[in-house]
Amino acid sequence: MFTGIINHLGKVTKRTATTLEISAKIPKPKLGASIAVNGVCLTATGGLKFDVGPETWKRTSLGSLKPGAVVNVEPSLRLGDEIGGHFVSGHVDAAAKVLALEPWGEAFYRLRLELPAALRGLVAVKGSVAVDGISLTVTAVAKDHLEIMLVPHTLRNTNLGKRAAGDRVNLEADPLARYAMAAAEAFRSPK
Repeated sequence: MFTGIINHLGKVTKRTATTLEISAKIPKPKLGASIAVNGVCLTATGGLKFDVGPETWKRTSLGSLKPGAVVNVEPSLRLGDEIGGHFVSGHVDAAAKVLALEPWGEAFYRLRLELPAALRGLVAVKGSVAVDGISLTVTAVAKDHLEIMLVPHTLRNTNLGKRAAGDRVNLEADPLARYAMAAAEAFRSPK
């Protein structure tokens, strides 16, 4: 479990068909520890080396990473840690295309992302969504896209400030939205 508050950036140092290695200024994780890399929960297999299966490469934006790419890194939540964002599982719902990243006022930016079918009904204005593992608040939702306002701190301290139209990012719906949708569906169609 993660909070979506990114305090560390890392760089991809090596990628093979089955592994991803990164460098980041975090304490060396224990063997088997969960680390979120761009919002994807990965298991440490020795330092910051991770086994990555074909399904993960295909379903997330990790498949487009190359050595030197900047990634958001978050160690798993520990008992007693502050939860400043929202609960993020690291189980990405879909990868989505960045449609626009444009100035919005003096120091803010608007991030417009495509809204994959897997997240329709799970994203709401003023609700939370994780984008590359970052807990963010949704400012607009349309049939085919969602928008988020990025504050200067987020632009400086995550990889979102380096994104451009056409890039792919990982999206994960707020778990509360998922449970609310499941409850609503169960209520509509009782057995």
